[in-house]
Amino acid sequence: MTRVLIVDDELPARERLQRLLGGLEGVCVCGEADDGVAAIEQIRVLRPDVVLLDVEMPGCRGTEVAASLPDPRPHIIFCTAYDRYAVEAFELRAIDYLLKPVTRSRLEQALAKTREAAPKLPPPQRFLARSGERYVVIPVADIVAFLSESGLTKLCTRDREYWMDPTLNDLEARLDAAHFFRISRAALVRLDEIKEVAPLPGGSGQVTLKSGRREEVSRRRFRELLDRLAT
Repeated sequence: MTRVLIVDDELPARERLQRLLGGLEGVCVCGEADDGVAAIEQIRVLRPDVVLLDVEMPGCRGTEVAASLPDPRPHIIFCTAYDRYAVEAFELRAIDYLLKPVTRSRLEQALAKTREAAPKLPPPQRFLARSGERYVVIPVADIVAFLSESGLTKLCTRDREYWMDPTLNDLEARLDAAHFFRISRAALVRLDEIKEVAPLPGGSGQVTLKSGRREEVSRRRFRELLDRLAT
C-alpha cells in the first residue's frame, strides 16, 4: 500500500486529489497539510511514501520543503499551476511535475514512477510485539490477523494477542500481499486463515478465521476479497 501525503494550501485542490486517489488501487491518503511548515512536520511524523506537493504556499514554498528533507525521504510529486519551477523541481530529485488541474491518468503515471523507483525489500519474516512488560518475537507464519483498536495495533495468533507500534497502513505496505489482505480499516488478515466468508446486509460481509475469530469486511473490500480467495 502506497501512503500519500497531500500538501496544498487550497482546500478544493486537496479535495480533488483525495477524490482522484480514492479511485486508485493500492493507494491510501495518510494525511494532509495546508502550508509548507505543516508539511515538513507531517512528513516527519507520518513518514509517507509519496508527497503530492504544491509550490506556492504560505510559510515556505514546496521547493523549499523538498530541499529541507533529509534522506531517506519520500518520493516527491509536485502538483502546481505554474510551469516555471519545473527545472528546480527536478534538480531536487522530484519524481514528477504535474500541472493543475491534475488528471487521474497523469497522477497514475506519476505514482507508477514511484513504485519503479522504490527499492524491492523482502517482506518481514518476524515481528516484535509486547506481552505485558516483555517483548516477544512472533514469526509471520504464526500470525492470523492484525487489528486496530483505539489507535493501537493488536497482533493476533491463533491463541494469543499482543500489542505493537506499527499502524495497519505500515504493516500493509510491508507484508506480502499474496498472504495478507486488508478487509477493512480496522483489520488485516492472513488469507490462508480464512475459514468462511458470509455476506451481510448492505454489501459488507464477515469472515470467520480458523481460530474462531470473526471480523467484519467492509463493503468496498468484500468483492475483492472473494476474488482473491478464488485465485
